[in-house]
Amino acid sequence: MRENSQTVHDLRRGNRATVLRRLYFDGPVSRQELAAGTGLSQASVSNVVGQLVEEQLVVEAGTVGSDGGRPRGLLRVNPRQSTVIGVEVAETWVRVKAFDLTLAVLAEQTLPIEPDNQDRDLVISHILTGLAKVQAADNVDPERILGVGVGVPGLVEQGAELLVHGHTPAWHTVPLETLLRKGTDLPLHIDNGANTMGQAEMWFGAGRGAQHAVIALIGSGVGAGVIAEGNPFRGARRSAGEWGHTTLALDGPPCRCGSQGCLESYTGAAAIVARHRALHPTPDPLLDEESAFRKALADPSPQAQALIQESARYLGAGIANLINLFNPERILLGGWAGLLLAEDNLPLIRDTARRYALHHPFDGTQIALCQLGPDAIALGAATLWVNRFLRAGGKLTPPLR
Repeated sequence: MRENSQTVHDLRRGNRATVLRRLYFDGPVSRQELAAGTGLSQASVSNVVGQLVEEQLVVEAGTVGSDGGRPRGLLRVNPRQSTVIGVEVAETWVRVKAFDLTLAVLAEQTLPIEPDNQDRDLVISHILTGLAKVQAADNVDPERILGVGVGVPGLVEQGAELLVHGHTPAWHTVPLETLLRKGTDLPLHIDNGANTMGQAEMWFGAGRGAQHAVIALIGSGVGAGVIAEGNPFRGARRSAGEWGHTTLALDGPPCRCGSQGCLESYTGAAAIVARHRALHPTPDPLLDEESAFRKALADPSPQAQALIQESARYLGAGIANLINLFNPERILLGGWAGLLLAEDNLPLIRDTARRYALHHPFDGTQIALCQLGPDAIALGAATLWVNRFLRAGGKLTPPLR
């Protein structure tokens, strides 16, 4: 009897999840469209919708005319039913953003980090400070927060204790979740930043509709989120996607990971800024990394332009490696530095990728820019909780502490 009850329970939850996902990604839609789009019977849709409306997960969204009949009521997910928070831990800032359930921004805080001071205690303090500030915003209800998604640079080991393995000494084997737990009781979901950005682009940006894609993240460092058969590919120890630390030259420049000739040492913003500053006897040490990167891109001197073009060509060669390894439908170039570098150099990047990739897979790969801008990591981190919510059929109701 218990087995049958569990089966019925699972079926109901599955129906709720199916209806919610359809409403979330395609709404507002009518009950008739829900039945046609989900394959559920009209009676099942009516039953599920009645529950979701009663729980205020779904609300009416006006009407639409029908052919000769009564107007049909439209439904959509209630954006204010829950709040999700996304955190981006970057090389030079911590950004915390609160979103409603449909991922409209409610509040945000950005706290800067010095590039050479990525102390873990400072980063943790910034995360907790940002969480406290967005929770205190007038339009954020702390009792409706589903959870906090955190996107971090480096490897995220999901074992008995979650550990972050970064590429600087301060971030070697950091028990980030345990440390954050000392300052917050909000539910946490921590993942690599390239993966969270990839989630956002696949849901709402340039990746929509693709089943095989690579989202290339270029900021101070370089990483990638790999999507295979519509799902993130993580590898045996969850370290897949460390594209920035693939080797392009055996005796190339040193990389912060301890190796030499890594892609990141040619195409990461920190590496490009350092190489550009070396061209000038008296570089401006007061510029932050993004300003210094923009200055390097805008420098009209032949030496600076050669440096930028060389970096773009290395990036193209790195993309060719992705094409040969993963045979994706799309490679999406993003991250604040990647978007800036591609403004004037995307044709060179594509041409170089074409030169070094195998012809057949290259012809089936679109190389394009991410569409969600430099804040996609925080947005993607928030979707980690939205995804859980939808898969559970809306049963992840607060409080979850």
